[in-house]
Amino acid sequence: MPERAGLMYAVQKHAARRLHYDVRLELAGVLKSWAVTRGPSLVAGERRLAIPVQDHGLDYVHFEGVIAPGRYGAGVVLLWDRGTWEPEGDPALGLAAGSLAFRLRGVKLGGRWRLLRMKERPGARRVSWLLVKSADEAARRPGDPDVLEAQARSVATGRTVEEIAAAG
Repeated sequence: MPERAGLMYAVQKHAARRLHYDVRLELAGVLKSWAVTRGPSLVAGERRLAIPVQDHGLDYVHFEGVIAPGRYGAGVVLLWDRGTWEPEGDPALGLAAGSLAFRLRGVKLGGRWRLLRMKERPGARRVSWLLVKSADEAARRPGDPDVLEAQARSVATGRTVEEIAAAG
């Protein structure tokens, strides 16, 4: 089996009950996952709500297709981005401390990012996180085209969510 150059990551556009993007980072033999409600932004400093969801197996990093009704995550999944990621420091300690800094090397996303845990809210089911793009060479300005719209097709097949659903 060939050796990989880094830890895998994927961003899957997920047309489930509500459209969102699942950010998945390989760590300790699983894909740590967050549902990012409005998708990642390349604008430096722009914060996107990221809700932790269940870990997935590593093979899920390649998944694109339709999840049948009645199953967890039912809906259409488009593989929006993929590549490798590199933590800055110990990722387990960063997650435990509520601040995970990392670098992405993907087809659509690159540069430095941070996941920041928000303060717990009374009565909340889960602790929310924020996904934030750092100011670096890969960042865009606020008026630049949104990468989610400019590059909407799958990195695996070139299809749209509608095309995947139709083939499903």
